[in-house]
Parts: sequence; structure tokens; C-alpha cells
Amino acid sequence: MAKKDKVSETPATALLRQHGVSFTEHAYEYLEHGGAQHSAKVLGMDPFAVVKTLIMQDQDAKPLVVLMHGNRKVSTKNLARQLGLKSIEPCAPEVANRHSGYLVGGTSPFATRRAMPVFIEETILALPRICINGGRRGYLVGIDPQVCAKLLGARPVSCALAE
Repeated sequence: MAKKDKVSETPATALLRQHGVSFTEHAYEYLEHGGAQHSAKVLGMDPFAVVKTLIMQDQDAKPLVVLMHGNRKVSTKNLARQLGLKSIEPCAPEVANRHSGYLVGGTSPFATRRAMPVFIEETILALPRICINGGRRGYLVGIDPQVCAKLLGARPVSCALAE
């Protein structure tokens, strides 16, 4: 079951605290390739409100961050079209780790190693609260989704596909 203990500070939580963002902490037993669906299930949350942080790249290998509902996929074709790019694809895990400074499965959009443009599925912004990775595998933070727009400059996009 979900663990209730506090997790030590991560670059992501340090950034949230520094900006006075209130958040709740949700630790759980990490499962390799379990993703947002697994964390939502063990924490008893709606996977639609558990947001995954995806590191992707455009045709020139320039990285970008996409925030997507835990039970949706990204239509890379639709996203590329909206951004005026030829193509977008997920980064290989080792490349994503290098760009973000986090391990895949523990990637937070906050305090990434490299500054990257952030795009958020527009329907996430309509939710009252979301859970998003706090910078470590098996650790989510609950926040107001508007924090993503304010702190990250996340631009709304519409590119969700049913899983």
C-alpha cells in the first residue's frame, strides 16, 4: 500500500518551497514500467489527475517537456503540427535523463538540469489538483495545476489520445 512517510528534499521540492508553493507528498512503491497508471492505482487516485512528465525532442533533437494525463498518450503528430515542427518523438531514456537531470520514472518538470520549453495538455489546467512527479521514483507531489503555467511557463496544447 502507499507509504505515508516524507521523502527527502529533491531539486523539484526545493524549487516549489522556494516559490512558496504548497504541495502534498505522496510516496509509493515504485514499479519499473508501472508509470502513472500504477502510481494512481496504489495511491487510490484518478489516473486522469496523475500527470506524467515526458521528455521529447523535435526533428533537430531539441528537447521539450510534455505534461500529459496519466491515462492518455501524446499524439506526437498533433503536437508537432500545433508547434509548427516537422516531428516530435520521445527521447531515449538515457537522453531524457541527461536533459532533465532525473531518472526516467522519477522525472519532474520542476528544476530540470536543462531549461526546456514545457507544454501541458490543456485539460489538465481545468483540474482542481494534480499529482505530478516530485523528482524521485515512487514520489508524487499534489499541486494546483496552475503552478505549471506560472512556474514553468507551460503552454497549453491539445494532443491527448486515449490509452
